[in-house]
Amino acid sequence: MSSIRLTETANDLVAGQGRKSLAGNDRLYRGVLVTVVGLVLAVVALFAFDLLKQAIPGFRLAGWGIFGTTWSFANGQYGALPLVAGTLVTTALALLFAVPVGIGTALAIVYLVPQRFRLFVSSTVELLAAVPSIVYGIWGVLTMESWLSNKAFPNLQHWFHGTWPFNGEWAGQGIALGSIVLAIMILPIVTAVSRDVIASVPKDLTEGALSLGATRSQVIRKVVLPTCRNGIVGAVTLATGRALGETIALATLLGGVTLRSPWPDRLFATGSTLSAEIAIDIGNIAGAPGNVLFALAVILMIIVGGVTYAGRVIVRNAQRKFQ
Repeated sequence: MSSIRLTETANDLVAGQGRKSLAGNDRLYRGVLVTVVGLVLAVVALFAFDLLKQAIPGFRLAGWGIFGTTWSFANGQYGALPLVAGTLVTTALALLFAVPVGIGTALAIVYLVPQRFRLFVSSTVELLAAVPSIVYGIWGVLTMESWLSNKAFPNLQHWFHGTWPFNGEWAGQGIALGSIVLAIMILPIVTAVSRDVIASVPKDLTEGALSLGATRSQVIRKVVLPTCRNGIVGAVTLATGRALGETIALATLLGGVTLRSPWPDRLFATGSTLSAEIAIDIGNIAGAPGNVLFALAVILMIIVGGVTYAGRVIVRNAQRKFQ
């Protein structure tokens, strides 16, 4: 009996030491995570503080003129409304093309393409995301611009009799060219994220709907898409942030601000975006107030932050609705 008690006591001591060791490891693990999170928050706070510090003199210099309709950095005209309008218009047009095509491609990969070809099709679409933006810009100027000027623009003007938004003259580079190329750039984001979300829908739901007599299109519309709505909203939000922040390709394709009105008066008008104009004018910063460009950066960050927050609100409301 005494030997049994000694054995039990020794086992209890060993178990206690094991629990203390695990608790110590847990404290170390938690400390490392807290440190990493603290460093990230510190970097973000330092970045935001320095950005605002540099932007405040720019806002003071521009004054209420920042809400004007004329932007000429070299001539001291800092009306940012055409840049904000160009950013929103190009992003909206790109999403108008990329979102339905991307979601349709994702549905085709999951439900239509044979299993042995899915990896190849998915890899081909995702390869578009690895292409540098300057390559898209060069391709747009050398290939898409010629197609638009020789084929698309004359035909659209003929079909619509020169009415809005196909009125005016073709300037080569412009909103239409930039939006088309931008849509191709964000297409792999929408497709890849939507594909993963759609593929995660439980087969019991789709097979149950099919067994009840629903067609494949009804299953997609009434089962698959409502189930993965939150993920698709997330994909669109990511694509929107990517489109809002695109710089080099749009600086190459849009042609620059030439209008005196905040909104483009036609689809083929030239324009610019906040990020593209920062890239263009950063080379002319000698002898000019560079703080104004920081002001443009703050405006762009506010727009991107607002879009991201709106996407999170939509997802959260949808989650509460289905709880």
